[in-house]
Amino acid sequence: MITKLDRLVDEVGALQSKLILIVGAPRTGKTALLQALAKKRGISVLSVGSELSNRLSVVPQRQRHLQTTTILRELAEQHATGDLLLMDNIELLFDRSLQLDPIDLLKRHAHVKRVVAVWPGELRDGRLTYAEMGHPEHQDYGLTGLVPFEI
Repeated sequence: MITKLDRLVDEVGALQSKLILIVGAPRTGKTALLQALAKKRGISVLSVGSELSNRLSVVPQRQRHLQTTTILRELAEQHATGDLLLMDNIELLFDRSLQLDPIDLLKRHAHVKRVVAVWPGELRDGRLTYAEMGHPEHQDYGLTGLVPFEI
């Protein structure tokens, strides 16, 4: 599976949006696969949840939604190696108080560099979902502008 993902990372370089989302049920090895890719490529993984929340903790609550994209861009620059960025634990991006569109944010990063991220939701009927319908953080997306890598 790592060989297939590694090959796909090279292939998406020619696309306009270079976003690969690793998708699978809980406990299927998405994070382990991303870590294996990081080891193979000799790069680090940006753990969005821990690093972004750490940086946002010093920003007043009412200003966090204004600072999040800038801070995430800085973190991405610190963790990217060449034109490749690996991201895990992106659940914080769905926090309603930050007023973000997580997929749009990932796609914007993927216009500049190849991005491989672990998707914390599901892929059903050609749609990416995060959280159940009715949950305040529920999101539903089409697959335009990204490449799903299913486990």
